[in-house]
Amino acid sequence: MRGTTALPGTPCVTPRRGQPPVHRLEVRLPDDVPFAVGTFDTIGPMSRADFPHRHTFYEIVHVTRGSGTHVVDLARWELSPPHLGLILPGQLHHWEDVRELDGSVVLFTPEFLVDHPGDQELLRRIGERPWLRLDPAAHARTTRLIAELTEEYGHGDAGFATVLRSLLHVLLVRTARLGGPAGPAAGQEPPPGRYAAVADAFARLLARTAADGEATGPRSVRECAERIGVTPGYLTEAVRAALGRTPGSLLREARTREAQRLLARTELSVRQVAVRTGFDDPAYFCRFFRRETGMSPGDFRKHHDRRAASIEAAAGPS
Repeated sequence: MRGTTALPGTPCVTPRRGQPPVHRLEVRLPDDVPFAVGTFDTIGPMSRADFPHRHTFYEIVHVTRGSGTHVVDLARWELSPPHLGLILPGQLHHWEDVRELDGSVVLFTPEFLVDHPGDQELLRRIGERPWLRLDPAAHARTTRLIAELTEEYGHGDAGFATVLRSLLHVLLVRTARLGGPAGPAAGQEPPPGRYAAVADAFARLLARTAADGEATGPRSVRECAERIGVTPGYLTEAVRAALGRTPGSLLREARTREAQRLLARTELSVRQVAVRTGFDDPAYFCRFFRRETGMSPGDFRKHHDRRAASIEAAAGPS
């Protein structure tokens, strides 16, 4: 949990020069309950931040009123409430041209999910379709669940953290259903428990690297396996069984996505982006990026140039 939460009023993590700020979850009891819920107004101005920034935590956004655009990485989502959105740790996001934005925000760190480890997979699946328009029935169910979360969090009675985790689990299961059937694909057996645990550790490793802006994140499947404490072969079996993908493809995807974020949202040079994403040789980084995206880093930046000239000065307190 260290590094993902902070007491209210703690300054945000100072970013490397040219990188967007990283915000930790401000909670009253960061060592016990890394969770918060409230309206846009009660959570504070960061809930409507208009400059690109990252989180060390998950954010579920239930928009009930307003207009504008929510930008997550390179995707732009036009508001048309009621909406339900998810921001993953490490993603860049901000709001543009919002008017009368209202709704609720649920914030929690990966460590909060200890009672329901399968929720990591639910969040991964929701993250594939992170911005959902709710029909009246789904909107009503979501409103009731978030109201229960808010009431339980506000009272803080004995055992409230367990109740919060249970209510959050229900919210995630129901949200995942909106994006398609839950559970393994037809004809597949659920992955063995050990496989699921290793795949979850791999997913958390990639997510934490992005959330921390870690320049020394894992560069290879072998390095990922060493950090988790398994062999590369076992890691490949576990991730393929649990996620239907190879760790190599997911690692390449994560590094490419991070490079895209930095190229589009910062003023770092291509050489600096290469270093931040774990490439010692900028020329090799350029070949890698072209192979994965179909264009050079320079061309990608020209097509997605929404950089903030003074991002550090705009950050303010977290």
